Amino acid sequence: MKINSVDFVISAVRRSQYPEDNLPEFLLVGRSNVGKSSFINALINRKNLARTSAVPGKTQTLNFFLVNELFYLVDVPGYGFAKVSKKLKNKFGMIIEDYLRERENLKMVFMLIDFRHKPTQDDVLMYNYLKYYNIPVTIVATKCDKVSKNSYDKNIKIIRNTLKMVDDDDLIMFSATSKVGKQEIHNKILNIIGFE
Repeated sequence: MKINSVDFVISAVRRSQYPEDNLPEFLLVGRSNVGKSSFINALINRKNLARTSAVPGKTQTLNFFLVNELFYLVDVPGYGFAKVSKKLKNKFGMIIEDYLRERENLKMVFMLIDFRHKPTQDDVLMYNYLKYYNIPVTIVATKCDKVSKNSYDKNIKIIRNTLKMVDDDDLIMFSATSKVGKQEIHNKILNIIGFE
């Protein structure tokens, strides 16, 4: 996919602020330090449109990025960061839940998991939530360049077993550094929005 334009459209905290142009949306979820900003920047060929933060958990809104005027990437607060207050965590949770359950434009959730580590309990809860509500989800194993090829099969098995993934659930290896998996993600998006 050739990226011709990327525009940051809005940081939303309620439904009335969501874009109204009815374009397909792809939601990005994951733990606070899983590399979502790097994932977005790699996908859209930008250095720092989505800012990587030294303080995990800094994203506290739904951030809508319009790509090629065809679809949105939607970045949400990372989950599982201890220093965020319980009140804020609950607020973020309600924002995300409302979006997930009510947003008809949502076509796919890309759930990012650090390939170097076993999925956390928060990862399991998020995955189970998406599956319970039949929301299409692709697991993206980030930072795969930091894992030796010898450990790939073992780590994939750990992720699949921990999340209790079924065989036809997608798992894509991804590296923002080496760009492994980038084309696969692009192809998946293009296929969903009807551009082969």
